[in-house]
Amino acid sequence: MTESEKPRKAKGDASQSANDAVKASVAEANEKVATEVARRKRVVRNFPAAPFEESLAFARQIFEFGSGEAVRRLTLFDHINKAPESGTSRQLITNAGKYGLIKGGTQSDIIELTPDGVRCVDSQIQPRDQARSRIKLAVEDVEIFSKLHERFVGKALPARAALIDSALEFGAPKDAAEEAVDTFILNIRFVGLLVTLSGAERIVSKDLALDQLPASGPITRAQTITAQQGAVVTAEHAHFESTCFYITPIGAIDSEQRKHSDLFLGSFVEPAISSFGLNVVRADSIDKPGVITKQIIEYIVKSRLVIVDLSYHNPNVFYELAIRHMMRLPIVQIIRKSDSIPFDINQMRTIIIDTTDIFSLVPKIATYQSEISSQVRRALENSDAVETPISTYFPGLRASV
Repeated sequence: MTESEKPRKAKGDASQSANDAVKASVAEANEKVATEVARRKRVVRNFPAAPFEESLAFARQIFEFGSGEAVRRLTLFDHINKAPESGTSRQLITNAGKYGLIKGGTQSDIIELTPDGVRCVDSQIQPRDQARSRIKLAVEDVEIFSKLHERFVGKALPARAALIDSALEFGAPKDAAEEAVDTFILNIRFVGLLVTLSGAERIVSKDLALDQLPASGPITRAQTITAQQGAVVTAEHAHFESTCFYITPIGAIDSEQRKHSDLFLGSFVEPAISSFGLNVVRADSIDKPGVITKQIIEYIVKSRLVIVDLSYHNPNVFYELAIRHMMRLPIVQIIRKSDSIPFDINQMRTIIIDTTDIFSLVPKIATYQSEISSQVRRALENSDAVETPISTYFPGLRASV
């Protein structure tokens, strides 16, 4: 290579390097754009993209601004200080429309509430009618939410993973199933279909939710349903062969004993017997707490299984336990660690649960459930050979119903 050719070659190499750098930069930019587009890929949902409570708040703004009449979209958003074409504003309209609260889309001049939408936000509507409309729009009219409620109504709220599997089964998009479940849970809680009963969150029927509401007077949220507001089980409708009667110190509402009983029921007893096909019944669901009635005795002597909690040394509990011992039918005993087991019954195996503090209790929850399940299994498998303190001294004695 001559001396005159060297500068031209150097210049060519530099130019090529610059071109390569530009190409690399463009490729990197394109890759970033593609990644961003993928990240922002529109999620296709077959349910509203927000909880019902949020859409209801928007519907209430429409109702208050227009006194229940149709309103101009641009004027409405100006009133609530939101840009009408923003993503947030468009989402408000879209979700309220999907819930059936409003008529009119993101480009409509006029927005108006549907008849059900009016009933959901008008304070003059009777509580039960208003709650009925809210349940209809938030759950019943959204197919996937309706199917989830239908599957699990009357049961404790299942694990989130189980709900997600069901949501996928009912057609939720794979990348939106978790969101569907989260929205479903928020909706049923808001409209009163998810309540705390006997220490666990339970999905209840629309009729039960409505029955707990007053006939008149405004409501702002669905009221909390408690088991004490009315009996949920009667002996006439009980199927004793599929019943586990839970004898426990119940106590007054908000008392330590009630909280203890709720905790043991929801955390140990129900999970432990879930695989045996038995329904748990506690005395306060059939009659007044603290009163031993004919119905309670009937459950004691006829239920396939009885689980008795000896904590607090409650006299009613020991009275009911003695009746069950006389029947010589399957029974499982549990007690908190801080209480001693009375001498008269300490020869029967009793599961001891350490409730000293949360650090002692929580790590062993699964173990306690397994202990109870094991005892239940053995009790049911040997239901004709139940040994009790009474049978020890009077082996031929057995009460009959």
